Amino acid sequence: MAAASYFAKGNRLLQTLPPSDCEALQRHLSPVELPLRKKLEQPLQPIEHVYFVENAIVSVVAKYPDRDIEIGIVGCEGVTGSAIIMGATTSSHATYVQVAGDAQRMSSDAFRQCMSDSQTLRPWLLRYVHAFSVQTAHTAAANAIADLPERLARWLLMSHDRVPGNEMALTHEFLATMLGARRAGVTEALHVLVAKGLIEQRRGRIVIANRKGLEAEASVYYGKPEAEYKRLMK
Repeated sequence: MAAASYFAKGNRLLQTLPPSDCEALQRHLSPVELPLRKKLEQPLQPIEHVYFVENAIVSVVAKYPDRDIEIGIVGCEGVTGSAIIMGATTSSHATYVQVAGDAQRMSSDAFRQCMSDSQTLRPWLLRYVHAFSVQTAHTAAANAIADLPERLARWLLMSHDRVPGNEMALTHEFLATMLGARRAGVTEALHVLVAKGLIEQRRGRIVIANRKGLEAEASVYYGKPEAEYKRLMK
C-alpha cells in the first residue's frame, strides 16, 4: 500500500463515498493548511471541526502526566473526529498535526447534519472508524510485543503510505514521542535501519531507501490494518 500506488491525490475517504454523500459534504468543506503541531482536538473538549486530510499526517495521542503516546494516525485515507461519527461530542484523546500539509475542513455541526440527512453516509463512515480501530489495536499490540526497530519500521511505512514521495521531516524527539520510547532507543533503532540500507538520514529528515526491506523489518506488525482498510473501503 505504498503512497505512490494506492492513495490517489486528495482524500481517499471522500473519493470512496457514494456521489450524493460526497456532494453533500463538499458544500460545507473548505481547503485549509495544517501547520506542524496544530491542535485539532483536545481531550474532553467539544470538537469544533472535522478534517478530511489530504497530504498531512495527524496523530491521535493518549496523554499521560509524564508523556504522550501516539495510538493512531490519520492521513489521506481518513478523517478526524471519529467521536462525532460515533455520536459523541468530545474525544478522550488529543489530535494534532505531526507532518504539515493540507486538508478539507467542515464544522462538526454541518457534519452531523449531513449524516442526519443521509441514510448511507454514517454507515459508510463507520466502516472507516472500524478500520481505524483495527489500526489502533495493532498499534497497541506492536507497542507491547515488537522490538523498537520493528515498531519504527512499521511507523515509517504507515507514514510513507500517507505522504507523497520518499522523504519525511522527522526528528528523533518526535519519533520518541510517537513510539513511546526514549530518544536514545530511537537513535539506536534508526542506526539499525540505516545499517541495513532501509532508510537514509539527512538533517531532520528520513528517506525511505528500500520499502520492501522495511516491510520485512516490520514483520507481522505491518499490513493487516492496511488490508482491512482496503477491503472495507473499496
